[in-house]
Amino acid sequence: MTTIETDGHIDTVDDALADDAAARLLSAYEQGRSFLFSGPRGVLLARGVAATMSKTMCARSDLPSRMREFLDGAVEFGRRNPMVVGAVPFGGTLPAHLVLPEEVVRAEPLNVLVPQRKPVSTPSYSVRPVPAPEEYERGVARALRRMEHGDLTKAVLARSLELTSTESIDVHEVLRNLAMADPASYTFAVDLPRRGEDGTRDSYGPQPALERTFLGASPELLVSRRGTQVRSNPMAGSRPRSEDPAEDRRRAAELAASEKDHREHAMVVEAVADALRPFCAELHVPQAPSVISTNAMWHLATEITGELRDPDTTSLHLADALHPTPAVCGTPIDRAREVIAETEPFERGYYAGMVGWCDAAGDGEWVVAIRCAEVEDDAMRLFAGAGIVPGSDPADELAETSAKFRTALTAMGLDQAV
Repeated sequence: MTTIETDGHIDTVDDALADDAAARLLSAYEQGRSFLFSGPRGVLLARGVAATMSKTMCARSDLPSRMREFLDGAVEFGRRNPMVVGAVPFGGTLPAHLVLPEEVVRAEPLNVLVPQRKPVSTPSYSVRPVPAPEEYERGVARALRRMEHGDLTKAVLARSLELTSTESIDVHEVLRNLAMADPASYTFAVDLPRRGEDGTRDSYGPQPALERTFLGASPELLVSRRGTQVRSNPMAGSRPRSEDPAEDRRRAAELAASEKDHREHAMVVEAVADALRPFCAELHVPQAPSVISTNAMWHLATEITGELRDPDTTSLHLADALHPTPAVCGTPIDRAREVIAETEPFERGYYAGMVGWCDAAGDGEWVVAIRCAEVEDDAMRLFAGAGIVPGSDPADELAETSAKFRTALTAMGLDQAV
């Protein structure tokens, strides 16, 4: 092990990673006082909290304008190009959680040639699926029956796994494993308010509310803005990877040829393009998706790029206009929300919301909060969803969510413990 100093902080990192500035930032992450955002364009570590946007300011209605007021105020107090970092929930019942950090440190992207992970130092977990697998299949069947009546085209239905450990969960180890398992994904960790402080229901019983962390490794960029350049990379349609090369290629080919998955993907691309078009003087939308891979999954993806019409449009303006996409909600949005509320026996909270940052210049990146978990001391809740469209099979959709759980647990280093 090697001890290094990063901006006054003493950190210990693996010798193999000691010369990697991005890995140093990853090692410098501290639960309870940091925000980490790592992706293909670099690593951002925000430390400390100079100010927090109030619940009133963080209401979903007109959130981008309130953020602009907040950042303008920070500039007046002498902050140079301040930024907000944090998470925006899926629904409108919880406020966004956005803070102005004390300091921000950046580095080039993680340089990991071989995926690495360590077993997390907890002996075992108890696991409770919510809902039970058979109830999830019944929910999918009900959504399909509703589609037969013609008022619903797609609904994304999610499951959760509630894990309880015999010891406190080491968030830093889990986060490191996620980042090292697939550096091409967007790895994030966000400190959340304690249960009840943001309206979150008490789901872990009567024990005192402790520090909460929302973390994950999302493959999907909702939107980024650099100057007047806009980029979005919607995904829909997926297959789990296989360790057998021949089987892995077969799954990729199957996804590429799947009419159902292409139909589902086209809905998402159309919705993203329609939402971005009013903000862009130019918008490029490829005619067909690409099949791309992460360490765990094959995905259909389309990279949409554009040029802003108005340079005052911030990354959060764009993200707010896009969210939620049909990739995490459905089509039409209002009908899909109804089905989700009727079917899922839990509150999504920040799952399927968005995580990212926006600075005073308007630049920023926001990712769709999937492949994620919420951690509170010895408890962890994971989430996984599947897009239900006409032709879906309840057993297949259950299998898809199970595969997503397995790949997330493996990336976290928890597959042996669970």
